[in-house]
Formats: sequence, structure tokens, C-alpha cells
Amino acid sequence: MKSLKPSVRENKRYLLIEGNDLKKNVERAILDFVGVLGFSKLGISWVEEKENYGIICINREMVDSVRASICVFPKKMEVKKVSGTLKGLKSK
Repeated sequence: MKSLKPSVRENKRYLLIEGNDLKKNVERAILDFVGVLGFSKLGISWVEEKENYGIICINREMVDSVRASICVFPKKMEVKKVSGTLKGLKSK
């Protein structure tokens, strides 16, 4: 199978999120704010999840929607940093 051209490939961004019970709360916040169609456009994948923080990988066009959905969710969560690479995200 032939690989995709860089111009066709999906651009990703990595988000560092702090909070408790992140896996359930982040997905619920995004579903409540952007709905099922927006969630499918996200292309979300979990890179790392620890006790107080997590790193998710999302589509570049949906970064503002994800930040807004986490901000308005009633549980305490916060996006600490957004980066285009994991190395840049973990440097802090």
C-alpha cells in the first residue's frame, strides 16, 4: 500500500491535561460540547494517562473546540500545554 502525501495526512496536536479521572471526564466533556459528529472529527487517542495528568492526541482543526469543552465542563480540568510534538510537550 502506498503511503499518503504529507499534504493529505492529518495534522495532529498533543494536549497536556491536568485533573482527576481524566479518561471518563474528557470524553464526556467533548461529547457534551461538540456532540457525536464533532467527536468523530477529533480523531482522539490517548498517549499517556497518569494519576493527575494525561496526554491526548487530536486533530489540529479541533484544538479550540477541545479546549473550550474542557473549560466549560463542571469538573476541575485544565489544558496546561498544546504542542505539535511529544518532545516539546514533555520538555516542561
